[in-house]
Amino acid sequence: MEDFFEDLENSPRPNLLRRIYLWWVHDGKYYHKYLREGISNIIYWLPVIWKDRHWDDHCIFEVLKHKLKAQAKYIGEKDRHTRAQLDDKRMNLCVKLIELVQEEPYAMEYMDYHKDRVWFTDCEDRPGSSLYNSEEVWENYDELFKKYPLVYKRVLKGEGPFTLDGRNEADIKRTIAMNIAHVNQERVHRLLFKILQENIRGWWD
Repeated sequence: MEDFFEDLENSPRPNLLRRIYLWWVHDGKYYHKYLREGISNIIYWLPVIWKDRHWDDHCIFEVLKHKLKAQAKYIGEKDRHTRAQLDDKRMNLCVKLIELVQEEPYAMEYMDYHKDRVWFTDCEDRPGSSLYNSEEVWENYDELFKKYPLVYKRVLKGEGPFTLDGRNEADIKRTIAMNIAHVNQERVHRLLFKILQENIRGWWD
């Protein structure tokens, strides 16, 4: 085996015509396809790249979402293996989960179950400044608790970022609702990355 590699290393380099021929056989005759695909990729990615910024996770998810859409469509339409349609569905599920991560509907859901009255008062010690005030006008958190009974039990056991200690009854209900919102949003994150972890290495054609 060592002799083989030594002979390969010491073998003379192919002449120019031979190198041109080898390039044509392996790459050159497909170059028009590479060029077409490259131009198509530039057009597909331009809207994402144009709006891309480097300051938060939203743009990272935009890139991943765009890639998953393209690959799902490609693998689903080619349908070259028995898993193709399932892979297509899973990738599109990840796209939907990414949108839920970006839009955070679960994180804000608890706000649909209460209404606050908001007003501002002048600060006596700081002329020209105002103090924010709010009070709860009504709440229906019990409906939210009924909607997510298992998460509600987890929150009562201490799950969630906001502590229930040292609060009055009204504050406790609001805090429970906020923790339910947080836990539900985190479930979306975990499900997204669980699907990616378990499947991404098999998403090829």
